[in-house]
Amino acid sequence: MARSSSYSLIPSELSMAYGDEGIGAAKTQGKYWGIFICWLLGNGCLFGFNGMLTIEDYYTYLFPKYHPTRIITLTYQPFVLATTAIFTYHEAKVNTRMRNLAGYVLFFLSSFGVIILDVLSSGGGGIGPFIGVCIIAAALGIADGHVQGGMTGDLSLMCPEFVQSFFAGIAASGAITSALRFFTKAVFENSRDGLRKGAMLFSSISCFFALLCVLLYAFVFPKLPIVKFYRSRAASEGSLTVTADLAAGGIKSQPIPLAEETPVHAERLSNKQLVHQNMDYALDIFLIYILTLSIFPGFLAEDTGSHTLGSWYVLVLIASFNVSDLIGRYLPLIEQIKLTSRKGLLIAVVSRFLLIPAFYFTAKYGDQGWMIMLTALLGLSNGHLTVCVLTEAPKGYKGPEQNALGNLLVLFLLSGIFVGAVSDWLWLIGKGW
Repeated sequence: MARSSSYSLIPSELSMAYGDEGIGAAKTQGKYWGIFICWLLGNGCLFGFNGMLTIEDYYTYLFPKYHPTRIITLTYQPFVLATTAIFTYHEAKVNTRMRNLAGYVLFFLSSFGVIILDVLSSGGGGIGPFIGVCIIAAALGIADGHVQGGMTGDLSLMCPEFVQSFFAGIAASGAITSALRFFTKAVFENSRDGLRKGAMLFSSISCFFALLCVLLYAFVFPKLPIVKFYRSRAASEGSLTVTADLAAGGIKSQPIPLAEETPVHAERLSNKQLVHQNMDYALDIFLIYILTLSIFPGFLAEDTGSHTLGSWYVLVLIASFNVSDLIGRYLPLIEQIKLTSRKGLLIAVVSRFLLIPAFYFTAKYGDQGWMIMLTALLGLSNGHLTVCVLTEAPKGYKGPEQNALGNLLVLFLLSGIFVGAVSDWLWLIGKGW
Protein backbone atom coordinates (compact mmCIF):
# COMPACT_ATOMS: atom_id res chain seq x y z
CA MET A 1 0.00 0.00 0.00
CA ALA A 2 2.64 2.47 -1.01
CA ARG A 3 1.57 6.07 -1.07
CA SER A 4 2.79 8.99 -3.10
CA SER A 5 5.96 10.44 -1.65
CA SER A 6 5.31 13.89 -3.08
CA TYR A 7 3.10 14.95 -0.17
CA SER A 8 6.03 16.27 1.84
CA LEU A 9 7.69 17.97 -1.11
CA ILE A 10 7.02 21.54 -2.21
CA PRO A 11 6.45 21.72 -5.98
CA SER A 12 8.94 23.87 -7.83
CA GLU A 13 6.12 26.10 -9.15
CA LEU A 14 5.28 27.16 -5.59
CA SER A 15 8.92 27.80 -4.73
CA MET A 16 9.13 30.15 -7.70
CA ALA A 17 5.82 31.85 -6.85
CA TYR A 18 6.30 32.34 -3.11
CA GLY A 19 10.04 32.04 -2.49
CA ASP A 20 11.41 29.86 0.30
CA GLU A 21 10.52 32.33 3.08
CA GLY A 22 7.15 33.12 1.54
CA ILE A 23 6.16 29.44 1.53
CA GLY A 24 6.66 29.17 5.29
CA ALA A 25 4.54 32.27 5.90
CA ALA A 26 1.81 31.26 3.46
CA LYS A 27 1.43 27.82 5.11
CA THR A 28 0.48 29.41 8.46
CA GLN A 29 -0.91 32.89 7.73
CA GLY A 30 -4.65 32.97 8.42
CA LYS A 31 -4.67 29.43 9.85
CA TYR A 32 -6.73 30.23 12.95
CA TRP A 33 -9.24 32.24 10.93
CA GLY A 34 -9.43 29.28 8.56
CA ILE A 35 -10.07 26.86 11.44
CA PHE A 36 -12.88 29.08 12.77
CA ILE A 37 -14.47 29.49 9.33
CA CYS A 38 -14.29 25.73 8.74
CA TRP A 39 -16.12 25.26 12.04
CA LEU A 40 -18.86 27.64 10.91
CA LEU A 41 -19.07 25.95 7.49
CA GLY A 42 -19.46 22.57 9.19
CA ASN A 43 -22.11 24.03 11.48
CA GLY A 44 -24.14 25.30 8.54
CA CYS A 45 -23.80 21.95 6.79
CA LEU A 46 -26.18 20.09 9.12
CA PHE A 47 -27.90 22.81 11.13
CA GLY A 48 -31.09 22.62 9.07
CA PHE A 49 -31.45 18.85 9.28
CA ASN A 50 -30.45 18.72 12.95
CA GLY A 51 -33.08 21.38 13.55
CA MET A 52 -35.72 19.12 11.99
CA LEU A 53 -34.60 16.24 14.21
CA THR A 54 -34.47 18.38 17.34
CA ILE A 55 -38.07 19.59 16.93
CA GLU A 56 -39.25 15.99 16.58
CA ASP A 57 -41.71 16.52 19.46
CA TYR A 58 -43.49 19.15 17.31
CA TYR A 59 -43.64 16.81 14.30
CA THR A 60 -44.70 13.91 16.55
CA TYR A 61 -47.53 16.12 17.81
CA LEU A 62 -48.62 17.04 14.26
CA PHE A 63 -48.08 13.62 12.64
CA PRO A 64 -48.49 11.01 15.42
CA LYS A 65 -49.25 8.13 13.01
CA TYR A 66 -46.29 8.54 10.65
CA HIS A 67 -43.17 7.95 12.84
CA PRO A 68 -41.77 11.35 11.74
CA THR A 69 -38.34 10.93 13.40
CA ARG A 70 -37.65 7.74 11.47
CA ILE A 71 -39.39 8.75 8.22
CA ILE A 72 -37.65 12.14 7.97
CA THR A 73 -34.24 10.51 8.50
CA LEU A 74 -35.02 7.75 6.00
CA THR A 75 -36.28 10.27 3.40
CA TYR A 76 -33.14 12.37 3.77
CA GLN A 77 -30.66 9.52 3.33
CA PRO A 78 -31.24 8.27 -0.27
CA PHE A 79 -30.95 11.79 -1.66
CA VAL A 80 -27.74 12.67 0.17
CA LEU A 81 -26.25 9.30 -0.76
CA ALA A 82 -27.19 9.47 -4.46
CA THR A 83 -26.00 13.08 -4.80
CA THR A 84 -22.68 12.29 -3.11
CA ALA A 85 -22.18 9.18 -5.27
CA ILE A 86 -22.67 11.19 -8.48
CA PHE A 87 -20.25 13.90 -7.40
CA THR A 88 -17.70 11.34 -6.18
CA TYR A 89 -17.70 9.61 -9.57
CA HIS A 90 -17.16 12.92 -11.42
CA GLU A 91 -15.03 14.50 -8.66
CA ALA A 92 -11.95 15.26 -10.81
CA LYS A 93 -13.98 17.39 -13.24
CA VAL A 94 -16.33 19.16 -10.81
CA ASN A 95 -16.04 22.86 -10.05
CA THR A 96 -15.78 22.53 -6.26
CA ARG A 97 -16.59 26.19 -5.65
CA MET A 98 -19.91 26.07 -7.52
CA ARG A 99 -20.75 22.70 -5.94
CA ASN A 100 -20.32 23.97 -2.39
CA LEU A 101 -22.02 27.30 -3.01
CA ALA A 102 -25.01 25.56 -4.62
CA GLY A 103 -25.27 23.31 -1.57
CA TYR A 104 -25.23 26.15 0.95
CA VAL A 105 -27.79 28.12 -1.06
CA LEU A 106 -30.05 25.04 -1.10
CA PHE A 107 -29.61 24.73 2.68
CA PHE A 108 -30.90 28.29 2.98
CA LEU A 109 -33.88 27.73 0.68
CA SER A 110 -34.82 24.47 2.43
CA SER A 111 -34.76 26.04 5.89
CA PHE A 112 -36.84 28.91 4.58
CA GLY A 113 -39.19 26.33 3.06
CA VAL A 114 -39.95 24.92 6.54
CA ILE A 115 -41.27 28.35 7.57
CA ILE A 116 -43.28 28.82 4.37
CA LEU A 117 -44.85 25.34 4.66
CA ASP A 118 -45.87 25.93 8.26
CA VAL A 119 -47.42 29.30 7.38
CA LEU A 120 -49.34 27.87 4.43
CA SER A 121 -50.68 24.93 6.49
CA SER A 122 -51.33 27.13 9.55
CA GLY A 123 -49.37 24.65 11.62
CA GLY A 124 -51.80 21.85 10.78
CA GLY A 125 -51.12 18.13 10.51
CA GLY A 126 -52.30 15.64 7.91
CA ILE A 127 -50.73 13.84 5.01
CA GLY A 128 -50.26 16.96 2.83
CA PRO A 129 -48.03 18.94 5.22
CA PHE A 130 -46.17 15.72 6.13
CA ILE A 131 -45.33 15.10 2.46
CA GLY A 132 -44.13 18.71 2.31
CA VAL A 133 -41.85 18.09 5.30
CA CYS A 134 -40.45 14.98 3.58
CA ILE A 135 -39.79 16.99 0.38
CA ILE A 136 -37.86 19.55 2.43
CA ALA A 137 -35.90 16.72 4.07
CA ALA A 138 -35.04 15.40 0.59
CA ALA A 139 -33.87 18.90 -0.47
CA LEU A 140 -31.66 19.08 2.62
CA GLY A 141 -30.23 15.69 1.61
CA ILE A 142 -29.37 16.98 -1.87
CA ALA A 143 -27.73 20.05 -0.31
CA ASP A 144 -25.72 17.87 2.06
CA GLY A 145 -24.65 15.71 -0.90
CA HIS A 146 -23.23 18.83 -2.50
CA VAL A 147 -21.47 20.21 0.55
CA GLN A 148 -20.20 17.45 2.84
CA GLY A 149 -18.20 15.57 0.21
CA GLY A 150 -17.15 18.77 -1.59
CA MET A 151 -15.90 20.44 1.57
CA THR A 152 -14.20 17.29 2.90
CA GLY A 153 -12.38 16.76 -0.39
CA ASP A 154 -11.38 20.42 -0.56
CA LEU A 155 -10.16 20.53 3.06
CA SER A 156 -8.37 17.17 2.81
CA LEU A 157 -5.76 18.75 0.56
CA MET A 158 -5.09 21.38 3.24
CA CYS A 159 -3.96 20.98 6.87
CA PRO A 160 -5.63 18.28 9.03
CA GLU A 161 -6.89 20.91 11.48
CA PHE A 162 -9.31 22.19 8.82
CA VAL A 163 -10.95 18.77 8.40
CA GLN A 164 -11.10 18.31 12.16
CA SER A 165 -12.69 21.74 12.65
CA PHE A 166 -15.23 21.20 9.84
CA PHE A 167 -16.45 17.93 11.36
CA ALA A 168 -16.42 19.47 14.83
CA GLY A 169 -18.70 22.17 13.40
CA ILE A 170 -21.04 19.48 12.07
CA ALA A 171 -21.26 18.04 15.60
CA ALA A 172 -21.64 21.52 17.07
CA SER A 173 -24.77 22.06 14.98
CA GLY A 174 -26.36 19.19 16.89
CA ALA A 175 -25.19 20.50 20.27
CA ILE A 176 -26.39 24.04 19.51
CA THR A 177 -29.79 22.89 18.29
CA SER A 178 -30.17 20.76 21.44
CA ALA A 179 -29.31 23.73 23.68
CA LEU A 180 -31.76 25.94 21.80
CA ARG A 181 -34.43 23.25 22.10
CA PHE A 182 -34.05 23.25 25.89
CA PHE A 183 -34.41 27.03 25.83
CA THR A 184 -37.52 27.04 23.64
CA LYS A 185 -39.13 24.23 25.66
CA ALA A 186 -38.54 26.18 28.87
CA VAL A 187 -39.69 29.54 27.46
CA PHE A 188 -42.68 28.39 25.42
CA GLU A 189 -45.34 26.34 27.10
CA ASN A 190 -45.48 22.68 26.04
CA SER A 191 -48.53 23.14 23.83
CA ARG A 192 -49.17 23.05 20.11
CA ASP A 193 -48.61 26.81 19.83
CA GLY A 194 -45.50 26.68 22.02
CA LEU A 195 -44.03 23.82 20.01
CA ARG A 196 -44.79 25.71 16.81
CA LYS A 197 -43.02 28.86 18.01
CA GLY A 198 -39.95 26.81 18.90
CA ALA A 199 -39.95 25.14 15.49
CA MET A 200 -40.14 28.48 13.69
CA LEU A 201 -37.28 29.83 15.79
CA PHE A 202 -35.14 26.86 14.78
CA SER A 203 -35.91 27.34 11.10
CA SER A 204 -35.10 31.05 11.29
CA ILE A 205 -31.71 30.35 12.91
CA SER A 206 -31.03 27.67 10.26
CA CYS A 207 -31.67 30.26 7.54
CA PHE A 208 -29.20 32.63 9.20
CA PHE A 209 -26.44 30.01 9.47
CA ALA A 210 -26.91 28.86 5.87
CA LEU A 211 -26.74 32.44 4.56
CA LEU A 212 -23.64 33.12 6.68
CA CYS A 213 -21.97 30.05 5.15
CA VAL A 214 -22.73 31.25 1.62
CA LEU A 215 -21.05 34.60 2.34
CA LEU A 216 -18.05 33.10 4.18
CA TYR A 217 -17.31 30.49 1.54
CA ALA A 218 -17.86 32.87 -1.38
CA PHE A 219 -15.97 35.93 -0.19
CA VAL A 220 -13.78 35.25 2.87
CA PHE A 221 -12.41 31.69 2.89
CA PRO A 222 -10.78 31.69 -0.60
CA LYS A 223 -8.81 34.85 0.23
CA LEU A 224 -7.01 33.46 3.28
CA PRO A 225 -3.25 33.10 2.51
CA ILE A 226 -3.07 29.54 3.88
CA VAL A 227 -6.04 28.47 1.73
CA LYS A 228 -4.53 30.05 -1.38
CA PHE A 229 -1.24 28.27 -0.67
CA TYR A 230 -2.74 24.79 -0.39
CA ARG A 231 -4.98 25.28 -3.39
CA SER A 232 -2.05 26.57 -5.43
CA ARG A 233 -0.07 23.49 -4.45
CA ALA A 234 -2.97 21.24 -5.47
CA ALA A 235 -3.20 23.04 -8.81
CA SER A 236 0.55 22.61 -9.36
CA GLU A 237 0.06 18.86 -8.75
CA GLY A 238 -2.60 18.61 -11.43
CA SER A 239 -5.87 19.40 -9.64
CA LEU A 240 -8.56 21.01 -11.81
CA THR A 241 -11.15 21.32 -9.04
CA VAL A 242 -9.53 24.32 -7.36
CA THR A 243 -9.35 26.63 -10.39
CA ALA A 244 -12.50 28.64 -9.61
CA ASP A 245 -11.55 28.98 -5.93
CA LEU A 246 -8.09 30.24 -6.86
CA ALA A 247 -9.66 32.80 -9.17
CA ALA A 248 -11.93 33.93 -6.31
CA GLY A 249 -8.79 34.35 -4.19
CA GLY A 250 -7.17 36.50 -6.86
CA ILE A 251 -4.83 33.85 -8.31
CA LYS A 252 -4.91 32.86 -11.96
CA SER A 253 -3.92 29.21 -12.14
CA GLN A 254 -1.41 28.30 -14.81
CA PRO A 255 -2.23 25.67 -17.44
CA ILE A 256 -1.26 22.16 -16.33
CA PRO A 257 1.94 21.06 -18.11
CA LEU A 258 1.72 18.22 -20.58
CA ALA A 259 2.18 14.72 -19.22
CA GLU A 260 5.38 14.12 -21.15
CA GLU A 261 6.88 17.33 -19.75
CA THR A 262 6.12 16.63 -16.07
CA PRO A 263 4.97 13.04 -15.70
CA VAL A 264 5.00 13.17 -11.89
CA HIS A 265 2.26 15.83 -11.94
CA ALA A 266 0.14 13.90 -14.42
CA GLU A 267 0.15 10.72 -12.34
CA ARG A 268 -2.86 10.26 -10.11
CA LEU A 269 -4.20 7.14 -8.49
CA SER A 270 -7.66 6.17 -9.70
CA ASN A 271 -10.62 6.02 -7.33
CA LYS A 272 -10.43 2.24 -7.45
CA GLN A 273 -6.77 2.29 -6.41
CA LEU A 274 -7.50 4.77 -3.62
CA VAL A 275 -10.31 2.59 -2.27
CA HIS A 276 -8.06 -0.48 -2.45
CA GLN A 277 -5.28 1.25 -0.52
CA ASN A 278 -7.71 2.63 2.08
CA MET A 279 -10.28 -0.15 2.37
CA ASP A 280 -9.77 -0.37 6.14
CA TYR A 281 -10.43 3.36 6.57
CA ALA A 282 -13.51 3.09 4.33
CA LEU A 283 -14.79 0.13 6.36
CA ASP A 284 -14.10 2.04 9.60
CA ILE A 285 -16.18 5.05 8.62
CA PHE A 286 -18.95 2.83 7.19
CA LEU A 287 -19.27 0.75 10.38
CA ILE A 288 -19.06 3.79 12.68
CA TYR A 289 -22.20 5.28 11.15
CA ILE A 290 -24.13 2.03 10.72
CA LEU A 291 -23.99 1.61 14.49
CA THR A 292 -24.65 5.26 15.35
CA LEU A 293 -27.68 5.68 13.08
CA SER A 294 -29.17 2.34 14.10
CA ILE A 295 -29.59 3.89 17.57
CA PHE A 296 -29.72 7.66 17.03
CA PRO A 297 -32.22 9.28 16.76
CA GLY A 298 -35.05 6.77 16.17
CA PHE A 299 -34.36 4.28 18.97
CA LEU A 300 -33.61 7.05 21.49
CA ALA A 301 -36.77 8.95 20.53
CA GLU A 302 -39.27 6.09 20.49
CA ASP A 303 -37.94 2.97 22.23
CA THR A 304 -36.39 4.02 25.54
CA GLY A 305 -39.59 4.05 27.59
CA SER A 306 -40.98 6.63 30.02
CA HIS A 307 -39.04 7.92 33.02
CA THR A 308 -39.17 10.62 35.66
CA LEU A 309 -37.86 13.24 33.21
CA GLY A 310 -41.11 12.89 31.28
CA SER A 311 -41.23 14.87 28.04
CA TRP A 312 -37.70 16.14 28.69
CA TYR A 313 -36.25 12.63 28.55
CA VAL A 314 -35.82 12.35 24.76
CA LEU A 315 -34.41 15.89 24.60
CA VAL A 316 -31.85 15.02 27.28
CA LEU A 317 -30.81 11.87 25.38
CA ILE A 318 -30.41 13.73 22.07
CA ALA A 319 -28.50 16.53 23.80
CA SER A 320 -26.28 13.96 25.54
CA PHE A 321 -25.35 12.44 22.19
CA ASN A 322 -24.78 15.78 20.46
CA VAL A 323 -22.62 17.29 23.19
CA SER A 324 -20.50 14.17 23.66
CA ASP A 325 -20.13 13.82 19.86
CA LEU A 326 -18.80 17.40 19.78
CA ILE A 327 -16.36 16.70 22.64
CA GLY A 328 -15.22 13.51 20.89
CA ARG A 329 -14.30 15.42 17.75
CA TYR A 330 -11.92 17.64 19.71
CA LEU A 331 -10.22 14.80 21.61
CA PRO A 332 -7.89 13.94 18.64
CA LEU A 333 -6.23 17.32 19.22
CA ILE A 334 -4.61 15.61 22.24
CA GLU A 335 -1.90 13.60 20.50
CA GLN A 336 -1.56 11.11 23.36
CA ILE A 337 -5.10 9.78 22.89
CA LYS A 338 -5.47 10.17 19.13
CA LEU A 339 -5.75 6.80 17.38
CA THR A 340 -3.33 6.66 14.45
CA SER A 341 -2.83 2.90 14.15
CA ARG A 342 -4.91 1.47 11.32
CA LYS A 343 -5.34 -1.83 13.17
CA GLY A 344 -6.19 -0.02 16.40
CA LEU A 345 -8.88 2.03 14.65
CA LEU A 346 -10.50 -1.08 13.19
CA ILE A 347 -10.52 -2.84 16.57
CA ALA A 348 -12.08 0.21 18.24
CA VAL A 349 -14.75 0.51 15.54
CA VAL A 350 -15.76 -3.16 15.72
CA SER A 351 -15.79 -3.04 19.54
CA ARG A 352 -18.48 -0.33 19.44
CA PHE A 353 -21.04 -2.94 18.32
CA LEU A 354 -21.14 -4.15 21.93
CA LEU A 355 -23.27 -1.04 22.49
CA ILE A 356 -26.22 -2.71 20.72
CA PRO A 357 -26.92 -5.30 23.46
CA ALA A 358 -26.03 -2.67 26.06
CA PHE A 359 -28.75 -0.33 24.76
CA TYR A 360 -31.25 -3.19 24.43
CA PHE A 361 -30.92 -4.38 28.01
CA THR A 362 -30.67 -0.85 29.42
CA ALA A 363 -33.91 0.14 27.67
CA LYS A 364 -35.58 -2.99 29.04
CA TYR A 365 -34.22 -3.10 32.59
CA GLY A 366 -32.10 0.00 33.32
CA ASP A 367 -32.99 3.44 34.57
CA GLN A 368 -32.56 6.77 32.79
CA GLY A 369 -29.10 7.47 34.26
CA TRP A 370 -27.58 4.42 32.59
CA MET A 371 -29.27 5.27 29.28
CA ILE A 372 -27.90 8.83 29.36
CA MET A 373 -24.40 7.47 30.10
CA LEU A 374 -24.59 4.98 27.23
CA THR A 375 -25.82 7.68 24.86
CA ALA A 376 -22.90 9.90 25.84
CA LEU A 377 -20.49 7.02 25.17
CA LEU A 378 -22.10 6.48 21.76
CA GLY A 379 -21.57 10.14 20.84
CA LEU A 380 -18.06 10.37 22.28
CA SER A 381 -16.82 7.34 20.35
CA ASN A 382 -18.61 8.46 17.17
CA GLY A 383 -16.94 11.87 17.14
CA HIS A 384 -13.47 10.70 18.15
CA LEU A 385 -13.23 7.84 15.64
CA THR A 386 -14.70 9.93 12.79
CA VAL A 387 -12.03 12.63 13.11
CA CYS A 388 -9.23 10.09 13.56
CA VAL A 389 -10.14 8.33 10.30
CA LEU A 390 -10.72 11.46 8.22
CA THR A 391 -7.52 13.21 9.30
CA GLU A 392 -5.23 10.18 9.03
CA ALA A 393 -6.40 8.76 5.69
CA PRO A 394 -5.33 11.65 3.37
CA LYS A 395 -1.76 11.77 4.69
CA GLY A 396 0.85 10.82 2.13
CA TYR A 397 -1.09 11.70 -1.05
CA LYS A 398 -0.96 14.52 -3.58
CA GLY A 399 -3.64 17.21 -3.66
CA PRO A 400 -5.87 15.67 -6.37
CA GLU A 401 -5.71 12.29 -4.61
CA GLN A 402 -6.53 13.82 -1.24
CA ASN A 403 -9.56 15.54 -2.75
CA ALA A 404 -10.74 12.28 -4.31
CA LEU A 405 -10.12 10.30 -1.11
CA GLY A 406 -12.06 12.84 0.96
CA ASN A 407 -15.04 12.44 -1.38
CA LEU A 408 -14.78 8.64 -1.27
CA LEU A 409 -14.67 8.48 2.53
CA VAL A 410 -17.72 10.74 2.81
CA LEU A 411 -19.53 8.43 0.38
CA PHE A 412 -18.77 5.48 2.68
CA LEU A 413 -19.79 7.59 5.70
CA LEU A 414 -23.15 8.43 4.14
CA SER A 415 -23.64 4.83 3.02
CA GLY A 416 -23.19 3.82 6.65
CA ILE A 417 -25.72 6.45 7.71
CA PHE A 418 -28.24 5.11 5.18
CA VAL A 419 -27.82 1.48 6.21
CA GLY A 420 -27.94 2.52 9.87
CA ALA A 421 -31.15 4.52 9.35
CA VAL A 422 -32.75 1.46 7.72
CA SER A 423 -31.44 -0.82 10.48
CA ASP A 424 -33.05 1.48 13.05
CA TRP A 425 -36.43 0.06 12.02
CA LEU A 426 -35.37 -3.39 13.30
CA TRP A 427 -36.02 -2.13 16.84
CA LEU A 428 -39.74 -2.08 15.94
CA ILE A 429 -39.88 -5.85 15.28
CA GLY A 430 -42.61 -7.28 17.47
CA LYS A 431 -43.97 -3.84 18.37
CA GLY A 432 -46.13 -3.20 15.28
CA TRP A 433 -46.18 -0.09 13.08
